[in-house]
Amino acid sequence: MTDILLIDGDDARGKNMAQSLIKQGKETRHLTRLPSQNVLQEATCLICDEQTIDAQLAQAADALPVIILSATPSVRAAVSCIKRGAADYLELPISDDELIAAIERATANVSLTQHNTLQQFPMIGSSQPMLDLKQKIAKVAPTTSTVLILGQSGTGKELVARALHAGSDRASAPLISINCATVPHNLIEAELFGLEQFESQQGTHRGLVDAAEGGTLFLDEVGELPLAAQARLLRVVQGENRRVGSSATHTVDVRVIAATHRNLAQLTTSGQFREDLFYRLNVVCFDLPPLQARQSDILEIADWLLHRTCSRLNKEGLSFAEDAIRAMTGYHWPGNVRELENAVERAVILSDNHCEISQALLAIEPGSEMPVSADTARDSDQTSLEDYFVRFVLDHQDHLTETELAEKLGISRKSLWERRQRLSIPRRKTRKRGPRRDSKPDLKNGVE
Repeated sequence: MTDILLIDGDDARGKNMAQSLIKQGKETRHLTRLPSQNVLQEATCLICDEQTIDAQLAQAADALPVIILSATPSVRAAVSCIKRGAADYLELPISDDELIAAIERATANVSLTQHNTLQQFPMIGSSQPMLDLKQKIAKVAPTTSTVLILGQSGTGKELVARALHAGSDRASAPLISINCATVPHNLIEAELFGLEQFESQQGTHRGLVDAAEGGTLFLDEVGELPLAAQARLLRVVQGENRRVGSSATHTVDVRVIAATHRNLAQLTTSGQFREDLFYRLNVVCFDLPPLQARQSDILEIADWLLHRTCSRLNKEGLSFAEDAIRAMTGYHWPGNVRELENAVERAVILSDNHCEISQALLAIEPGSEMPVSADTARDSDQTSLEDYFVRFVLDHQDHLTETELAEKLGISRKSLWERRQRLSIPRRKTRKRGPRRDSKPDLKNGVE
């Protein structure tokens, strides 16, 4: 996310101010005209000259704090800008110290609830599943109910959790996120619930539950929690927390949102997940469809990602070629939106300005996998992500490298290795190669 978006019709003056802000440690992007609303929402503060933003000030001020710079200031213009939502009105030329102070005032005084709105978390897509999702988020966000988000990797579970927090009365309080699969089992309880002081330690370790007081705790991959941690989490959902090593409990006010790609109902049957916790978490359930199940959204998402990536990487005039469009709509997208985002970013990096992005730059092959219908995607008896992962790796490891497998799945090579270990998927031994052409004959054994 860009800290400062600087818009100045005077290109030389704008570049000088941007360089000064960068030297002050502010990530700053300089433009000569006002960008789209999506780009504005990615910044924390907008600095703009009066002439450029005049007609669009009110709309921009709804998205983020706006500081107006004027080469011809007047009291009437200053009052008008403040009334339309500007956070400050300053005269040009301006010193670096004055500009930094204005930025700090604007970002410190802004109400978090004003900017932590659902608009900050764009749900791109106009398909029926996406329309239903947006409506459901709008209904559930203002409540304090616990939420369970289901979906494959890369479908946007964390984005939904952030939107739920932003649309709630807790938006001005912290949103604390943790991926339960990344913390070792012997440390997860202390990390989440805190650690009471022992004789050999100084002070009490405050857990993430206490850090989220008054706000929201987002537990990604909650199905990976060990049973002991699940028992403690049940108490948190009920409004109490007990630190590790403590005999006393204390009340907490935390909304819990959990997410997983695993089938928790099956895990409760097998004894791997507490049934009482499952029912406590599953008050409201979001089942996110995979990207392939909402095919009509693929190009809309791709265009949005292309615009955002071009803005971030300062690329101009890029568009998708016809073969790229056919490839995107015909590809299975096992890594879902995250894989699409990686493909678009890779293509933008490798492209020159004012050219079309081809299928080769996207590095995807249409029709390489069987498409998944919306009905199949929503079937409760569908195979789990682990089953799909195992099948995909076994089917393709003979003709794809580990790096290529990871790219196809939309994950890192390290994640691929870790999942191989966890799911016990052996790597096929590389076939023995013949002797190198430039190697000398083995005369000792009579081999030429």
